[in-house]
Amino acid sequence: MSEDQFGWQAHIDKVSAKGLLAKQLYVIQTRPADGLQAVLDHLEEHLAYQLELEREGIMFAAGPFADDDASRWEGEGMVIIRAAAVEEARKIAAADPMHKSGARTFRVRPWLLNEGSITLKVTYSNGKREVL
Repeated sequence: MSEDQFGWQAHIDKVSAKGLLAKQLYVIQTRPADGLQAVLDHLEEHLAYQLELEREGIMFAAGPFADDDASRWEGEGMVIIRAAAVEEARKIAAADPMHKSGARTFRVRPWLLNEGSITLKVTYSNGKREVL
């Protein structure tokens, strides 16, 4: 196989031709730079930034990771965003107060959403919403 067959755009084209969603998103993997205290110190302004991204329609999903045995939170998290290009995604990540302060480091990776589903339950009588 040629190198072109392993190119990112070639992969996108291939899965798109198969009828998969092929929605380009960006994953921001974030982890503490030097312990949990600095993360906790900047958590409030970080969450405010996250909510702003959500309101602007940039945020696709976000949340923390537990450790491998699901017993602790060690300050790591993941944010999935919509952006026009990886450079834009890096700028969005760099503007996060958690990253600007140096409390966390980050890595941005292009991600292709191909498969999956979402199920929403809305109860009309009380307005309750639930993601199943």
